[in-house]
Amino acid sequence: MERKVGTISRGIRCPIIRENDNLADIVVNSVLEAAESEGFELRDRDVISVTESIVARAQGNYATVEAIAEDVKAKLGGETVGVITPILSRNRFAICLKGIAMGAKKVVLMLGYPSDEVGNQLVSLDKLDDAGINPYSDVLTEEKYRELFGENKHEFTGVDYVEYYGNIVKEAGAEVEIIFANNPRAILDYTKNVINCDIHTRARTKRILKAAGAEKVCGLDDILNASVNGSGYNAKYGLLGSNKATENTIKLFPNECFDLVKDIQKQILDKTGKHVEVMVYGDGAFKDPQGKIWELADPVVSPAFTEGLIGTPNELKLKYLADNDFADLSGEALKEAISKRIKEKNDNLVGDMASQGTTPRQLTDLIGSLCDLTSGSGDKGTPVVLVQGYFDNYTN
Repeated sequence: MERKVGTISRGIRCPIIRENDNLADIVVNSVLEAAESEGFELRDRDVISVTESIVARAQGNYATVEAIAEDVKAKLGGETVGVITPILSRNRFAICLKGIAMGAKKVVLMLGYPSDEVGNQLVSLDKLDDAGINPYSDVLTEEKYRELFGENKHEFTGVDYVEYYGNIVKEAGAEVEIIFANNPRAILDYTKNVINCDIHTRARTKRILKAAGAEKVCGLDDILNASVNGSGYNAKYGLLGSNKATENTIKLFPNECFDLVKDIQKQILDKTGKHVEVMVYGDGAFKDPQGKIWELADPVVSPAFTEGLIGTPNELKLKYLADNDFADLSGEALKEAISKRIKEKNDNLVGDMASQGTTPRQLTDLIGSLCDLTSGSGDKGTPVVLVQGYFDNYTN
C-alpha cells in the first residue's frame, strides 16, 4: 500500500541524565523502547537527535561564577571592564554577568538598542522615531535613556533588563555604568579592556575593537575556554551556549561529542540493521513573529552530527511543477509526471527555477529547529527526538 505519511517528529522520553551516565546506551535503549511501546519501526536515514543539554550534563560540564571571575580577572586585569552587546536573558547571560562583575572593580555595560542580537527589545522602533534617535550613531547614557523612554519591560518576561543587569553588577560588588550604543568603538571612550558578548558577529566585533585601539579584547568564547581550577569549560565556544544551572553555576555548551553521535549510530546499526543519522542540537534557528525574537542564542544549532547530515536540501517545488511545467495535466497523469521529474532530478538543483521557494539552509539547522520545537524547553521530558521520513519525497 502507498505510504500516506511524510515526516514524523517524535519526542522520546528518557531518564533524568546525570554526570558520567553512559548517554549513548541510554539514548539507544530509549529509542528502541519507544519503538516497541508505540509500535513503529526504525528505517534507514531516520534521524536521532539529542539535545545539547543532556550531553553537557553527562559530561559534567559545569562551572561556578567564581571560576568565571577568576578567568575574567586574569585575562582583563580586574579593573574597569567594558561588557558590550550582551543578549537580554535571565537564563543565558545573567549568571555570566554575575561572574564577570565579580572579576572586575567596575563594569561599563553597553547594551545594543532597540533590541539585542537575538531580537529581545529594549525599546520600540516607534519610540526611537518619535524621539529622533538614530541607533546606528547615537550613544545614550542610562539617564538619557530613562528620560526619553522611561521603564521598558520585556513583553514576555516582564523584566526591565536595564535595571536587572545593573543590579546584578552592583550585587556582585562592582561599580556599574550603563550606556546604549551599537558601534563597538563607543566603549573605548570608557575603557580599553573589553568583553564583547555578541554571538554570531563576534569575530568582526573583535577585529573592529582591536583596530580601534582596544588593549585587551575577549569574546565570551574566550572566557572559560580552558578549565579554571578543575571547572568545566568549552575549548571552542567558552561561555557561548551556556545556561544557568543554579544561582551560582552554569552548564556550558558540550565539549567534543562527535564520538557520541558515531557510537549511537553504530549501536543502532548493530541492533536493528538500520543506518540512521545522529546529531546533537541546541537552539533552533527561527524567529518569533510576535516578539521578534530570533531563537538562536547558541553559537551553532548542532555542535556534532554524522556525515549524512552534511549539506542542504536538494528538493523540487511541487507547486511550481504543478503550476508551470505540468499545468495542462491533472489526476494520475499529473502525479506520474511529477514523480518522474523527481526521480530524474539532478544531484545539485542550485539555479534550477523548479527549486525556488525551497528552504536554502543547512540540514542540521532545519532538523535542529524541528527538534527544538518538538522537545521544547520545559517539562516534556523528551530530550531525544526521532525524526522519520525527513529525506523522503513524493515518490516514496
